[in-house]
Amino acid sequence: MHYEPARRSWAGNPLFEAAHKVSSFINSARLRMARKTHFQPATVPYMGYGSATQVRILARVMLAPRPLPGSKADREAKAGNQNIRGWRAFTSVPIPNREVDIEIGEVSVHVRADRGGLVDTTVPVTLEPGWHTATIRASGTPAAQATVLVLDPSTTFGILSDIDDTVMVTALPRPLLAFWNAFVLNERARMATTGTAVLYERIRKAQPDAPVFYLSTGPWNAAPTLSRFLHRNMFPLGPLLLTDWGLTEHRWFRSGAEHKEANLERLAVEFPNMKWLLVGDNGQHDEAIYSRFAQRHPENVAAVAIRQLSVGEAVLAGGHTPDVDHSGSAIPWVYAPDGAGLAEQLRKIGLV
Repeated sequence: MHYEPARRSWAGNPLFEAAHKVSSFINSARLRMARKTHFQPATVPYMGYGSATQVRILARVMLAPRPLPGSKADREAKAGNQNIRGWRAFTSVPIPNREVDIEIGEVSVHVRADRGGLVDTTVPVTLEPGWHTATIRASGTPAAQATVLVLDPSTTFGILSDIDDTVMVTALPRPLLAFWNAFVLNERARMATTGTAVLYERIRKAQPDAPVFYLSTGPWNAAPTLSRFLHRNMFPLGPLLLTDWGLTEHRWFRSGAEHKEANLERLAVEFPNMKWLLVGDNGQHDEAIYSRFAQRHPENVAAVAIRQLSVGEAVLAGGHTPDVDHSGSAIPWVYAPDGAGLAEQLRKIGLV
């Protein structure tokens, strides 16, 4: 049975409809200003994934600031040595409802970006397992190449990992966390959690075909920065499953918990034979989200690994979930404050 989280829809509410009109007006004004200041149209591709019969293509169409030729920013971008302060990722302006052509393998499809410029579509296609390239052409923008990981049908184990406080140290009060990480911090100042990258590599050595997916409530604007962070800190390459902030078609704010649950459910449908190692932290929601998913789909969960926040991290995170007794669960739950501790616990159950 496909699970759909309960939602309260604000569609039809006069205040909500007015907010949508104001949001559209502001974005239109930003688009006009961006064009006047020589922002360039661009399609930003994100890593996609899929099976032997279909793939999920992710990208965003926007107007983005263009570095001056020969400038420091231009040289850093060409060398891959960016050290961008977070707010710069939000200076781009989404181009809503732009028509987009996608080519992958022998298949071409025509889709339309949503009101936030996001392309998130499934393309039926027959492909061999491994890495592939999709060409994305949005009208009025240069073509972009998106990397797509096609999983082998025989692959039955994968890692699904949270990001904040799981692979990246945040240690900030929750009300300030999103603002600080997204807008203020230089990307090279962000620190990886101790031992987590080594843990994932050890698992990959034991399970060479295991894919790694990163599921976060972070915004798509931050995807390039997060990808560079994961690469610099030697985390395995894998698709990012992010979200957007602000108004949706049916509610005032996007729910991070619903975003995570919806993607977990989607992966269970797309890869019914896959067992996931679910990795998160005990800051607020991961345990509850993973627990509900494991109850609905025990056949899709190999184990749950929870990084325990320190006392200081827990205080800054607004507390942590109370210790839960999972001794009666058929699915192993392991806890440790760092990657080395989780590796030792997972070794005992044969996953490392």
